[in-house]
Amino acid sequence: MTAALISWGKGRRAAAAIGAVSLGLITLSACEKPTALSTVTVGSTTVQAEATPGCNGDGKVLSKKAISACLTKKGEKTITVHPGEKVRIGVDPQVAKSGWIVIGAGPVMREPSKQTYRSFDADTLFMQQNPQTGQTTYSKDVTLQVAELNAGEGPKAMWHFTLKQEN
Repeated sequence: MTAALISWGKGRRAAAAIGAVSLGLITLSACEKPTALSTVTVGSTTVQAEATPGCNGDGKVLSKKAISACLTKKGEKTITVHPGEKVRIGVDPQVAKSGWIVIGAGPVMREPSKQTYRSFDADTLFMQQNPQTGQTTYSKDVTLQVAELNAGEGPKAMWHFTLKQEN
């Protein structure tokens, strides 16, 4: 009778182990793949964000409708910038591999970057130029857009941050 109890206990432990492994696999398969992060640092303050909802093509180019909607979105994360400070922007290595650009009050980069980190003068990000008069003005706050590109086909993902200028 003792042998029967021992083998029955081993069976329960084996069944419990199989159940735990199965539950773990089901849980993992239900998880979504996390999106890449973009980071903005000013001085000692850092904010991070995943791709803006509706602006992540999961590796594919965003539709023209999605791009139009994404260009008007505001940043959920806000960071304060003083004139003359450096704004440091970092992206995930996979984003850097595809290439990425930054848009402030106007275009900031001439060419897409393949680096994971870039630094910009705050004044450049807040500066906008009137296309008709050529006059330069500075915004008090700006939506900083980081866009992952797909080899000339358009953006695959976009991140939005709000920069507030403090004098």
